[in-house]
Amino acid sequence: MTVDGVVAYPQHWEADVVLRDGGTAHVRPIVPSDAAALQQFHVRQSERSTYFRFFAPLERLPESDLRRFTQVDHRDRVALVAIAGEADAERIIAVARYDRVDTRSAEVAFNVADDHHGRGLGSVLLEHLAVAARERGLARFTAEVLPQNAQMIAVFREAGYAVSQRLDDGILTVSFDLDPTERSREVMADREHRAEARSMRGLLDPASVLVVVAGEDDSDRERRLASAVVRHLVGSGSPGRRPVVHVVDPAVPDDDIADATGDLHRYATVEEVPSAVDLLVLAVPAATSADVVRRCARLRPRGVVVLSGGFAEVGPHGLALQRDLLRSAHAAGMRVVGPASFGFVRQGTGEDGSFRTVNASLAQDLPEPGRLALLCQSAPLAVGLLESARRRRIGVSTFLSSGNRADVSGNDAMQFWTDDPATDVVGLYLESIGNPRKFSRVARRLAATKPVVVLTAGRSGHVLPAGHAVRLTRVPRQALEELLRQSGVIRVDSQHQLLDVAQLLVHQPLPAGRRVAVVADSEPLAALAAEAAASAGLTVSGRWTVPGDDPAAVEAQLTALATDHDAHDAVVVVHVPTVGATDPAVPRAVARAAAASGTATVACILGLRGITPELTAQDADGVPRTVPAYAAPEDAVLALAAAVRYSAWRSADRGRPLRLEGVDTAGARRLVAERMRDAGPGVLTLEQPEAAALLRCYGIELWPTVVVRDADEAVAAADRLGWPVALKSTAGHLRHRIDLGGVRLDLTDPASLVAATDQMRTHLRGFGEADRPFEVQRMSAPGAACVIRSGEDPRFGPVVSFGLAGDAVDLLGDMSHGIAPLTDVDVREMIRAVRAGPRLFGYRGLPPVDVAALEDVLARVSVLADDLPEVHQLELHPVVVGERGAAVLGAQVQLAGTDRVDSGRRVLPT
Repeated sequence: MTVDGVVAYPQHWEADVVLRDGGTAHVRPIVPSDAAALQQFHVRQSERSTYFRFFAPLERLPESDLRRFTQVDHRDRVALVAIAGEADAERIIAVARYDRVDTRSAEVAFNVADDHHGRGLGSVLLEHLAVAARERGLARFTAEVLPQNAQMIAVFREAGYAVSQRLDDGILTVSFDLDPTERSREVMADREHRAEARSMRGLLDPASVLVVVAGEDDSDRERRLASAVVRHLVGSGSPGRRPVVHVVDPAVPDDDIADATGDLHRYATVEEVPSAVDLLVLAVPAATSADVVRRCARLRPRGVVVLSGGFAEVGPHGLALQRDLLRSAHAAGMRVVGPASFGFVRQGTGEDGSFRTVNASLAQDLPEPGRLALLCQSAPLAVGLLESARRRRIGVSTFLSSGNRADVSGNDAMQFWTDDPATDVVGLYLESIGNPRKFSRVARRLAATKPVVVLTAGRSGHVLPAGHAVRLTRVPRQALEELLRQSGVIRVDSQHQLLDVAQLLVHQPLPAGRRVAVVADSEPLAALAAEAAASAGLTVSGRWTVPGDDPAAVEAQLTALATDHDAHDAVVVVHVPTVGATDPAVPRAVARAAAASGTATVACILGLRGITPELTAQDADGVPRTVPAYAAPEDAVLALAAAVRYSAWRSADRGRPLRLEGVDTAGARRLVAERMRDAGPGVLTLEQPEAAALLRCYGIELWPTVVVRDADEAVAAADRLGWPVALKSTAGHLRHRIDLGGVRLDLTDPASLVAATDQMRTHLRGFGEADRPFEVQRMSAPGAACVIRSGEDPRFGPVVSFGLAGDAVDLLGDMSHGIAPLTDVDVREMIRAVRAGPRLFGYRGLPPVDVAALEDVLARVSVLADDLPEVHQLELHPVVVGERGAAVLGAQVQLAGTDRVDSGRRVLPT
């Protein structure tokens, strides 16, 4: 935004970031008051670094350079600094800047502190500087680099852009376009993944933990929280394989803590702690938490778990305390779990290769170690989830409660679990999703190798839990369903179902297909299970009734099924004796047959639930395999159906990024930037010529229309456009409504057009619209009328929607949705997902339309929406798809300022 030609300080460019080593830093635009800090940064640099930056020795920056470097206009001259430390002791650790050369390009320069090389600061600053440059209408960066400056050259080459270089008089000139490429997106996602996974590894695998307890004058609740965590930390694991625990307790020693055993060291103040610690656990009042974090910064912890409440969930004052806590932690390089967290449990192999249990949670009784990782948000939900897993004997590798998720969220946890050798299946219980676009990207990557089971609070994703930083959203309620499907995760409806599905995925192989064999000890139970399977979308390949009092017959039948892999992909076993208890030989027979066959098997056996020794047997390699047990056949079948859907998604072609010819992204950005340069806040609607020009940048041709006042102007317009023509009302609620008299089609000559104009004006007088002008447009070939929309949602980002025009959209909401960027497969599935879709493929004898042309238009809108967050709303209506080609007959485009939550740069919550 500009005021009197002056660009305001771009607050939205400020960001906390995770670096390559898992630490954090703050990135922000430079300001004039940074002059002293910039000079200090400069004089600390080595002669070599200074020479690489300025091509000459320079002990100090002259005052003129300091002014030029720190006094920028945030448009043609932009500089970003990376900061470490608190506001009163900030230290600049890297600088990046660009100076505009012409309307499209700028020259860039970078300088990273010698003692912070290798942390990825150059790459992070390049990402942030490129986003700022694109926002200012720039399309290309150039840089002059000494050939010996290998690190800086590597930053440019490894960013994923198409780099060109030229050596002239001993100076290497590097140039590249700023539009993201498929490779640059992959590079950024890989760097983000490695950095966030490493930060989580440092948090979840501590060798030492410091617990800070509330003082004796503070809340008893905080002291009880601290007592529980200390007791669990020192009592977890075996000797030599648990963290060293330090406790700062300014009050009289708590009896529970004093009675704990283990490697425990006590201090009265933080300042007494003699050595560095890996993890900080806070159980102190919200008002003092940020101060405690600042005092602990010298101990260099990698993360902090905040058990206390009283933050954002209690209102604006608590939100201010939470932000202060977050700033203090990030300034010291820490990630934050919480506030109001239940803590975390880690049971697995640490970085040193040894098995370690860390129970930094409020849970006393843990599930046994296993291959399932669980995340939930609020502490009350954690109690039930952990207890249910323990009761079912489902082994857990990691449990994490993110509380208010002020910083660490499910996205961070998924980044870690993607490469975690101790985890095979992930379960998420999410009350809210703060960054759905990133969630989709990270979850899709994880789900490609490990199943992800997701339970959300409500079906729509519109829930706003107290304390959660969640932007408002305008998306339809079914958009979250589409996002999760697009991500490949398994969505469930209850905590019960989450664990039902998880126990199957942990202990059984993925089904290769939908064919299910049902084996039961009675015909009614076999019929019930078969009907449940068919209702869940499975194919019942056969059902058999075997007497429950003959375990050998049960095993023989299951073994026979196992030998016929071409007929069955999974087996459902139901055994409910009418009289007496279950014969122990029956579950043993089921377990042996399932382990020998390698076929996905589920069971409903009276008296058994979860993961049981009775249903466990060794496979041919001597590995124990367990058939999960369910309370009812319907539960078993629903879990199996979920595994089948996931297996199909995982084995299917998920598509490739869209590569489209005829796209001028830089031109589109210039058009948008010029139109918005002097625009105030609010929504700006483009005129039709401007909308047509923007769409043309993406290869979408908008058919021209002419606005006319009377019949004579209408005839003149038709002569210019070409006959036959359509006549349309310009009233928004009538312009597409043939049934309401707002449209006349196939007008082939002046007489019919004059008559239609007079008739429409008379007809519209009843709507109070007789004085409005009309539109004249050349007729397209006959076909199916469709609607394509996109909108920049504050929470979900660019949401693209598709439907067939008419009542299917307006009354029934029959639209499909996707979150850009889409793949070619996503585009195809969106068109086929609407219930009215069969009309496009030859419905009731009608000729099929050119679906490929429709897919091309939808793909181009997707790319536009992804590229241009300023496009607040876009609607193409109608898009008439004929037997050959698709004609875009109408378009509305609105622009607005925005701060996309996932904008092509790595950013932590603040």
